[in-house]
Amino acid sequence: MKKVKRMPVLFAGHGSPMNAIEDNRFTRGWEEAARIIPRPKAILSVSAHWFAPQTGVFTEQKPRQIYDMYGFPRKLYELKYEPEGSPEHAMEVLSLLKEEAVSDNRWGMDHGTWSVLCKMYPMADIPVFQLSIDSSKDALYHYELGKKLAPLREEGVLILGSGNVVHHLGRVNWEMEEEGYPFAKEFDSYIKECLLKKDIDGIINYRRSKASLEAFPTPEHFYPLLYALGAAGEDYEAEIFNEAYVLGALSMTSYLLN
Repeated sequence: MKKVKRMPVLFAGHGSPMNAIEDNRFTRGWEEAARIIPRPKAILSVSAHWFAPQTGVFTEQKPRQIYDMYGFPRKLYELKYEPEGSPEHAMEVLSLLKEEAVSDNRWGMDHGTWSVLCKMYPMADIPVFQLSIDSSKDALYHYELGKKLAPLREEGVLILGSGNVVHHLGRVNWEMEEEGYPFAKEFDSYIKECLLKKDIDGIINYRRSKASLEAFPTPEHFYPLLYALGAAGEDYEAEIFNEAYVLGALSMTSYLLN
């Protein structure tokens, strides 16, 4: 990856929570991303796992870590990642989004956030806060909301979208450890080509790809990409990393947008 001078926007395909306690090509990709971008003053995470009927913002000084997943090894639940929050930047987000967002601290810092950041910034010494994804809104709404967050970049805030372009747990095949079904490859490639061509309309209207019908049954893992694209602006330069498929129905493809 090339060294980045201004604060970029990051979309991380986060995949399994197990990445938080493993050393693999995906975690090394996140670590490399942290090395090449400026050190953030704070991190705003838009995680697929806070999918709620409104847009909420963490405003607490000490957001709690939650383990919003089940059936994993004990070691994963013993992992502690407890950075400070950023009430000051959270209040700015509320100002930028106006009536479209509210302060909401009922959720916690979920694994969509900490499984990535514990690899990027293991010292947990950068303030972190989250923004929920409004489950009642469509793709265009989320892209436009991402655009409103763009001023944070000028203040050194890293906007992180954490999800997966392809995420269909109902189609997971444990025998396809590092493979993807044809639909996974087709949809992931469609999004990548649109992104590289800056065909934002093609991404917002993702149903133009027939493979989208199988790529995900619900869009919460896809929508974080729209926030990243919105915040990146129309003149972004894109760098692709972690381009791969796992378990047949998950895409790990990640984007650094500057």
